Amino acid sequence: MGLRCYWEQFPGLRERITEYGRFIADRISSEYDANVYFYGLVDCEEEGRRAGEYFNEHNVDIIFAHAGTYVTSASILPVHKICRAFTVILNLQPTARINYDRTTTGEWLAHCGACPVPELSNALHRSKISCRIINGLLGLGYTPEISMTDENTSGRPEAVRAWKEIGEWVKAAAIKRNLSCARFGFLGNTYGGMLDMYSDFTMFSSETGAHIEILEMCDLDRLLRCVTDDEVKEKRREISDFFTIGEADASDPLARIPSDEQLDWSAKVAAAQERLVLEYGLDALTYYYHGAPGSDYERIQSGFIVGHSLLTAKGIPCAGEGDLKTCLAMKICDIAGKGGSFCEIVVTDYIDGTILCGHDGPFHLDIADGKPILRGMGLYHGKQGSGISVEAKVKAGPVTNLGCTQTVDGKLKLIITEAQATDGRIMTIGNTQTPVKFSKDPDSFMDEWFAEAPTHHFAMSTGHNAALFEKTASLLGINSVTLGK
Repeated sequence: MGLRCYWEQFPGLRERITEYGRFIADRISSEYDANVYFYGLVDCEEEGRRAGEYFNEHNVDIIFAHAGTYVTSASILPVHKICRAFTVILNLQPTARINYDRTTTGEWLAHCGACPVPELSNALHRSKISCRIINGLLGLGYTPEISMTDENTSGRPEAVRAWKEIGEWVKAAAIKRNLSCARFGFLGNTYGGMLDMYSDFTMFSSETGAHIEILEMCDLDRLLRCVTDDEVKEKRREISDFFTIGEADASDPLARIPSDEQLDWSAKVAAAQERLVLEYGLDALTYYYHGAPGSDYERIQSGFIVGHSLLTAKGIPCAGEGDLKTCLAMKICDIAGKGGSFCEIVVTDYIDGTILCGHDGPFHLDIADGKPILRGMGLYHGKQGSGISVEAKVKAGPVTNLGCTQTVDGKLKLIITEAQATDGRIMTIGNTQTPVKFSKDPDSFMDEWFAEAPTHHFAMSTGHNAALFEKTASLLGINSVTLGK
């Protein structure tokens, strides 16, 4: 962005700030594998209109507007009135300090990007156009010949911080883009009586852009009947690669050594689950079914957890108990490359100051601490039937829990908290469990978490991702709250 009347007054200024813009575009493209459409310079109202049409033509997800020098807000407003993609204004100064002794007006204008930002923010706000602002240094690794000062700022913390934010916005835009064309399968029904699990499908599609495909158990049963012996053998090999087969009974008599019959059945069901995903083009799946005692469908669901864990590791997150909202949270984590395992609060260790978080499956294998263990369950607690379950924990280190709930006004809300997964002990009962230490003591954390009216499930991701998830919520236009700041 710049002011057209400057170009004749200060030779080289136009080319200089255009070079800065090209540097930003090239770096975003190369570092984040993004499709970048660089319009170039907007320096008057007419260019603003052309830029808005250009961005609409390319169906962009986000606009980075670099304040290269002063610009009137009247030049920029048309861009964002025409193209309503989310806007991030970049106030990235090329140098850490101007050369006070030599600086001319033209030189100063190349560094005064902060000057128009309040005006732009004001105009966009009054026009009901959302924007965010990143302040910092440009991060060039060289100094342009025209410059009178040192512009090599790539290693300065102000540049590193600014580019971290830019990267988070690019990833958030990727999450929104992926969700907008995603297909979520809903297989079976919601666990009876879990009132927090029920979701408004229309609201879900409206706020995320995703499609919900309603699936029946007979769809899976039909595909199960098509599974070949070779497919079962291949799934058995895949299971052996991913899991450790429990070689001894666990402390819980319900958690036994899986039998060959159970492993073959889980492999067959897993093959059918993969067929289901391919046939319906699914990007995520939420499920629950218990079936009448002794029925075929009850037997099919006994093989669910292994196959759904394998799918989750392949980028098709699967959430149990019919929890569509947590399936969304898992998908957000997965698109970001941060895992996303299905969890709930299990039990508190007041001696270690940790809370054990996990579930009876499925589990995101990519973020496991070693190979998960398969155990043959004589009974699924609180559920009908039996089968194989996954025992595992998330590797020690920084984690972020992402909850997704529905508010009293029917809207989605993300609940975010950063923490540390520890290498503490877990139970040998065939469940996923990760000891987690929060920034506050367990009771104080739970006070905050429960006060936000969450569902009883959430997704656990690796890394500290609160800033990324906050940006994702902003791009989706849904509320978020981050705890423990």
